[in-house]
Amino acid sequence: MSVLEAGRRFLLIAGPCLLEDDRLNVAIGERVRDVAQRLDVPVVFKASFDKANRTSASSPRGPGLEVGIERLATVRAETGVPVLTDIHEASQAERVSAAVDAIQIPAFLCRQTDLLTAAGRTGLPVNIKKGQWLAPEDMLHPVEKVRAAGAQSVSVTERGTLFGYGRWIVDMRSFAIMTETCGCPALFDATHSVQLPGGGVGGKASGGEPRWIETLARAAVAAGADGVFVETHPDPASAPSDGANMLPLDRLEGLVEGLLAVREARERSGGAG
Repeated sequence: MSVLEAGRRFLLIAGPCLLEDDRLNVAIGERVRDVAQRLDVPVVFKASFDKANRTSASSPRGPGLEVGIERLATVRAETGVPVLTDIHEASQAERVSAAVDAIQIPAFLCRQTDLLTAAGRTGLPVNIKKGQWLAPEDMLHPVEKVRAAGAQSVSVTERGTLFGYGRWIVDMRSFAIMTETCGCPALFDATHSVQLPGGGVGGKASGGEPRWIETLARAAVAAGADGVFVETHPDPASAPSDGANMLPLDRLEGLVEGLLAVREARERSGGAG
């Protein structure tokens, strides 16, 4: 079973938005691993080597491809946790595949055929974020592109839809629809869904409302989400990217505990969808 196929088990994808130094990356990875072990859930560590869609050109983008690959490999070696990162150009897929266990396609790029095909050709599991403008059933087309190229498994992730007033709105029907239409796990991005695009200081960064993370995540799991994607950091205020919408690391265990309780109640009641 691939790292993105948890079967009937709840899947946790968690880590910082951007890769930082090895010390911090490994510390977050160890904490994420320990939470997953205590709660007996499969886990994948996520972090980006580059954030190519920052609001401002002056915003930090990360360590870049070559250094990022080394840091991801360090996290995997030091923690024993599978790692995932996102790619933005087709040329990055093969290079990244040697250092990670899964590849992610950003929401803004989920229709880019060359990028999807390159990710699929690596043979690694691929997680595709749903575009903020796409209907849930339309995710079938990106999934088919990745499968046709050779991906061993695929998952899709709901991260909200923009309705024109600076907030992502989550359609809770998405999880059942994407699972039925695409035939793969449907996950919930619990932290980007509370992002306020361009809502940071002076409109040069995204803002966020992290107080809604747990509420939306519980609703998503009740509606049928197979797991959650969570960006987390010990001190979100100091994070170089997306600190305004990240979950403080010390709240991760409580979040997952609550989600497992919701999932158990959902299954007792006959499931969702």
